[in-house]
Amino acid sequence: MIANLRHLRILTAVANLRSVSRAAERVHVTQPAVTQAIARMEAAAGTALFDRLPHGLFPTAAGEVLIGRVTRALALLDPALSDLAPRLLLTATVAQIQSLVAVTESESFSEAARRLGLAQPTVHRAVTQMESEVGRPLFERGPRGVIALRATRLLATVARLAFAELAQAQSELAELAGREVGRITVGAMPLSRACLMGPAIARFRLTRPSLRISIVDGPFPDLSLGLRRGEIDLLVGALRPAEIVPDLEQEPLFEDEMVMVARADHPLAGCADLARLARAPWVVAAEGTPARAAFASVFSDLPAPESLVETGSSVLLRELLLASDHLGFTSALQVVPDVAAGRLTILPLRPPNTRRPIGLIRRAGWQPTPAQRDFITVLKEVASGLPGG
Repeated sequence: MIANLRHLRILTAVANLRSVSRAAERVHVTQPAVTQAIARMEAAAGTALFDRLPHGLFPTAAGEVLIGRVTRALALLDPALSDLAPRLLLTATVAQIQSLVAVTESESFSEAARRLGLAQPTVHRAVTQMESEVGRPLFERGPRGVIALRATRLLATVARLAFAELAQAQSELAELAGREVGRITVGAMPLSRACLMGPAIARFRLTRPSLRISIVDGPFPDLSLGLRRGEIDLLVGALRPAEIVPDLEQEPLFEDEMVMVARADHPLAGCADLARLARAPWVVAAEGTPARAAFASVFSDLPAPESLVETGSSVLLRELLLASDHLGFTSALQVVPDVAAGRLTILPLRPPNTRRPIGLIRRAGWQPTPAQRDFITVLKEVASGLPGG
């Protein structure tokens, strides 16, 4: 679907003008070139993209899907290409842009070539061809590596999003044909992995048993970067203040309560004296997370605890609590099995302002495929059955 940018421009021209001849004039190619481009795209799609009628060419259902995604992809890509040099709208190829993206991200021609499975001279040539069209360097070459200039980084970012749109087109075309193609990639933060993703995936699998699902874990900055670059479709976890993520859309699913927890026979089990608790060693979330902000608010009127282990791993937290005198500050939902089994206990002190919204985080303007919409629906259904849902 992304083999030839000129073919994509021809597709949208035919859709807008309903005519091969007028599309040929618009894109500055011959009529046979337009006819050949449409035929090749229909062969790649495995279905007709236009109905040929006496009064013009009109998109089929599959054509509407592909044209919609192509239009969104070009709306992302073309302004960034034009900002570098208007000629790139006519000359830039997918291979050149993919090389530029790989070099931008790896800061190395050799590493970019390895990622793309190409020879290093091929990648170098693709970048230098673009630089020749632009008339100036796109990267700074130096001892620190190959560093993309600001406009180059912007092009690399929107190119990834544009290619993600075209990948979604393939999934939607397969859906129309009764096949499942592609994958759903979800960035899952700790609480969602513990109590939401498992049941949701199991329920989703009942109706879509073969669609590939990739769950990516990691700190929020890494996950949000993947989301912005189109590598991740959706984040699920603790929502952030709107001013921190103005370019992302957030939707709450349920509220989570943060609690203080200890092993059942801990010397401070049952303690409600905040000053005594402040002197204990703690296992807490990393700086910059909503959970850590809630922990800091608990001790805002006291000297903050000094003995801290920072982790986003619920497994490590559990093992430390069971093996030592550490206290934990974590989601009540994450410790339900151990509390029920009598291994851990929740301390009686329930400070205010320790509830946080858990939900979905998406790119602004993101348009999910039918499969992605179904998965979001299942996430909402499962979340509605959780405490605070």
